Amino acid sequence: MTNTEHIIKMTDKNTSQIHVLIEQKVDIWLHYVLFSPLWWIAASLTIIPWIFWLLFRPRESTDRLMYAGFFVMIISLVLDVLGDQYGLWFYRFNLIPVLPTYFPWDLTLMPLSIMFLLQIKPQANPLFKALLFAIATSFIGEPFFAWMKVYVLIHWHYYFSAPIQFCIYLVAHYISRRTKFSKLT
Repeated sequence: MTNTEHIIKMTDKNTSQIHVLIEQKVDIWLHYVLFSPLWWIAASLTIIPWIFWLLFRPRESTDRLMYAGFFVMIISLVLDVLGDQYGLWFYRFNLIPVLPTYFPWDLTLMPLSIMFLLQIKPQANPLFKALLFAIATSFIGEPFFAWMKVYVLIHWHYYFSAPIQFCIYLVAHYISRRTKFSKLT
C-alpha cells in the first residue's frame, strides 16, 4: 500500500466516523433541541434584533455599517468553528444542528453590537469602545450563555476572548471608516 492509499484509507474512515456522529447529533437535535425553550430563544435572538435594527438604523449609514457587520459575522463564524473543532468550547441548543456555531452570537449579537457602537457617538475614542465591547462580550455575554447552559468552555477562559473581541471591534471600526471605493462603470 502506498503512502497516498494509506492517507486515503485513514481519511475515509475518519469521515465515516464523523458522519455517524453528525447523524447522532441531528437525531438529538430533532428529538430534544428543536422547539425547546432554548431553541426558541436562539431563534428569537437571531431574528428579532435584526428587525429592530432595520427599523431604527441610520439609513444614510446602512452600507457602511453592513460592511463592518459582515466582516464581524465572517470572523466570528470562522473563530467559532475553529474553537469548536479544536475542542476549546462547544454549544448545546444550536439553531441548526450541523453547524458548530451559535448563530445568535455570530450572526446577530456580535455584528449588531459592533454596528450599534459604531453609530453611537462616532467621534468617541475607538480604543475605549473596543475595550467596552471586549469587556461586555467576554465577561457578561459569554458567562450569560454559559449560565444558560448553551455555551460550554472546555479549554478556554473568558479572559482569552477579551483581546480577540477588542481586535475585532478595532478592525470593524477601521473597515467602517473606509471611503475609497472606485465608481462602478
